[in-house]
Amino acid sequence: MTFGSSGSAGALSVTLCRDPRQFAALEEPWNRLVRACPTATPFQSHAWLHSWWLSYGKDGRLRIVLVRRGEELVGAAALMLVHRPLPLLVPLGGGITDYFDVLVAAAHADQVVPALANGLHRAARGAVVDLREVRPGAAAEAVYAAWPGIGSKLTDSTCMELPAMPFDELVKRMPSSGAQRVRAKLRKTDAAGIEEHEVTEQEVPRAVRTLLRLHEKQWRGRGVTPEHLKPRFAEHLTRATRRMVRAGEGRLAEFRLDGKVVAANLTLLSGALSGGYLYGADPDLRDRKVDVATLLLRYETTRALAEGRPVVSFLRGNEPYKNHWRPRTVVNQRFLMATAALAPLLRLHE
Repeated sequence: MTFGSSGSAGALSVTLCRDPRQFAALEEPWNRLVRACPTATPFQSHAWLHSWWLSYGKDGRLRIVLVRRGEELVGAAALMLVHRPLPLLVPLGGGITDYFDVLVAAAHADQVVPALANGLHRAARGAVVDLREVRPGAAAEAVYAAWPGIGSKLTDSTCMELPAMPFDELVKRMPSSGAQRVRAKLRKTDAAGIEEHEVTEQEVPRAVRTLLRLHEKQWRGRGVTPEHLKPRFAEHLTRATRRMVRAGEGRLAEFRLDGKVVAANLTLLSGALSGGYLYGADPDLRDRKVDVATLLLRYETTRALAEGRPVVSFLRGNEPYKNHWRPRTVVNQRFLMATAALAPLLRLHE
């Protein structure tokens, strides 16, 4: 569906993609657009979003607004239509996705942002646009500002972030007593002889099974997230991780003791950040005096610094163990947008 375009040279065209086959075929131009959008997080990659759609999408609900400059894809908003509790356009990725954003090529932002806002306005029709988990500074902020209808801005989940720096420097930020405990834990961890292994693309299916087994074992009796135990989640995570490892958008690390995998950690990557998405660890490591959280953070900060990624994100959640490292608290945003005629629906959804 074409919403319209101007006739001038280099003009933008705005279309609505409702065909999953067309979405699948967009992988290369989509990923070029991700690289052209400096605010994009790993959750805007084609690998993550398309895999999520295959596991969680519903027939007839796909709604992706695309902005092109000639043949070049310069803007996109990946959404789907839901009907409960009322008609909404919501981001692809759902509750297992920590950050949402639209994609805007930075070189053409002045043109793309209003085009994307107008395209979303037409696509919404009788629905409210509900953009959740928008990271501060995201391109979606500009689209919200350009929205031609009515809108409401709310707060969403809390995230914790650290600057990428040598691990010793992170330790020095802690109170002296805490820093001493961390150093002592690391000495015991290193003495245990744990070996690191970065999983290859071909190893991903086996490694994801191991990760999810360890994750379930780690959380057994303590309230594991139910979705993490479902086959559809395992299928999505395997498919997305394999593609993301291949493209340099993800890293799955295993930690082995006497040849056995005792911990595993999945990190999702973009130019803007390195985000620890999911980990699992054998509870027996506690008997070996191995502090898994410290082990993983040292590994991830070292890699992020080497790769030039400015931020190491704990992603959503403000669990007490994260606060030991004096992270920066970042509160995600939620943008509700609707046509003026749907003001009552928007107010009901706030």
